[in-house]
Amino acid sequence: MAADMYAKVMENQLMQTATLMEEQLDAELEKLDKMDDDDMDRLKEKRLEALKKAQQQKQEWISKGHGEYREIPSERDFFQEVKESKNVVCHFYKDSSFRCKILDKHLALLAKKHIETKFLKLNVEKAPFLCERLRIKVIPTLALVKDGKTRDYVVGFTDLGNTDEFTTETLEWRLGCSNIINYSGNVLEPPFQSQKKHGSHFTKLEKKTIRGKKYDSDSDDDD
Repeated sequence: MAADMYAKVMENQLMQTATLMEEQLDAELEKLDKMDDDDMDRLKEKRLEALKKAQQQKQEWISKGHGEYREIPSERDFFQEVKESKNVVCHFYKDSSFRCKILDKHLALLAKKHIETKFLKLNVEKAPFLCERLRIKVIPTLALVKDGKTRDYVVGFTDLGNTDEFTTETLEWRLGCSNIINYSGNVLEPPFQSQKKHGSHFTKLEKKTIRGKKYDSDSDDDD
């Protein structure tokens, strides 16, 4: 009985959605029918102009190092990189951490997909001052920088389902939650199943100074 009621509710919802989409399509077709040649020409011009601006923006991003996942040699370079780009993801890593290598794989894929965001990596041993300022104490950590300011952090794999086998889509979702990339998915629906059991635990660090220079690690095989 309950199953039949659920099926009827779902059927009604689908019918309502289909009707709404049909009405919207009819409205758009009606607008097109009312357009004369001048209106069509203006519409084409607007679309061409939008495409032109999008291409110019893409070239500007590429000229600033977007579109690839790359390493920067020092903390001084970090400040310059975040200054010239609106959205930056920086991976603070150690060579001895195998989980950093896992992140590398996913970040390389996302850098190509989300050209609107700059993807960088920086060895913590070459950036002691920056790590103290940003409170980088667990490796790996992603610093998410918007408009030159660090807005959020992804610390270890806690936000990614607590597993080394998280997907690129899961990391993409997490970055989308911080609005550091243009995410087209639903941020309320994480890609990993364990979300239902464990929930999401976003780590946001507000203070920007720490004491000491010892780094904890999410990896089991660090020195």
